[in-house]
Amino acid sequence: MDMTMTQVREEIDLLDRELVLLLARRQKCIEMAAVVKNDKNLVVDEERIEEVIVNVVSFGESCGLNKRISEPLWRTLISLSIEHEFEELENFQSTAN
Repeated sequence: MDMTMTQVREEIDLLDRELVLLLARRQKCIEMAAVVKNDKNLVVDEERIEEVIVNVVSFGESCGLNKRISEPLWRTLISLSIEHEFEELENFQSTAN
């Protein structure tokens, strides 16, 4: 099947929308985690971070996703998620007091 550049871009745009929806769902889970943990000392769990990275890289490779994409992408995603969780935790604690 030959695709035109327009068709390739349309497919990428569709995939981007799906990824955004999934990332929004993931963000909601991060926000719930902040409420459940309710402790800044519980936000960063190095063991869990490495477990997630190993799982994502392994699953990604089984799906044909190169580790050079999945690992740095997920490390960045986790880092940004941690920052967001700290912000959510601060917001939650300030409204709870």
